[in-house]
Amino acid sequence: MRKMSTLLAAATLLCGLASPALALEVAGGAYAGIYNMYLWRGFDLSGSKPVAQGGADVSAGNFTFSWWTNLQLASDAGEGFKSGEATETDIIVDYSTDLGELVSLSVGNCFYNLDGMDDTHEAYLGLTLNTLLSPALTVYYDWDEAEGDGLYYTLAVGHEISLAEPLTLSLGALVGYNQESDYSVGDYSDFHNYELSAGLDYALTENLSLGLSCLFSEGLSDEARDAIDSEFLSGVSIALSF
Repeated sequence: MRKMSTLLAAATLLCGLASPALALEVAGGAYAGIYNMYLWRGFDLSGSKPVAQGGADVSAGNFTFSWWTNLQLASDAGEGFKSGEATETDIIVDYSTDLGELVSLSVGNCFYNLDGMDDTHEAYLGLTLNTLLSPALTVYYDWDEAEGDGLYYTLAVGHEISLAEPLTLSLGALVGYNQESDYSVGDYSDFHNYELSAGLDYALTENLSLGLSCLFSEGLSDEARDAIDSEFLSGVSIALSF
């Protein structure tokens, strides 16, 4: 009940910010994709079976309210995943702003609604340098189910290259560090994994685009390699903005 009240309060706040009295512009988008697996922080969360993922974002001013879900497309008896089941649904409330021309700030909370596990909340704080490769440091804090420190850090870089008028290539790299986020990652403090990603986006119209993406993940520390394997993710997606 406490979690639902938090989500309703956040939604009410966002709707209030978008009211005509405040005259804030509302923008958003929706997206959906099919992937060969569900990969999260190096963990295979679909038993190496294909999944469909989709979500929507609505923004008003500096606030964004997001919904995202993962749908299992094939059963995996070993892990207990059943075809047609939504294994996870996330609801995120985010506030983002620029701290001058060089630094951007994002702060928010993600509610994880999990099938077969206790739901949890993870707050986050991110800083991005608006310069070459857009380096971004994000700190996540599981303030709900973690018994240890519950902290997880990511350092990411990325770059976009315009190949032609409707075609864009995106390249990225990320390193994760776990600090006793024992519920979702592991009961240890060390580097967790690295990820290398690439994507192609083709703009069909001003508001509609198709995407192809791939990502490679591998554990960095001994503890991480005991928990996760080297994985390769690929998929196709469609996105609509409004």
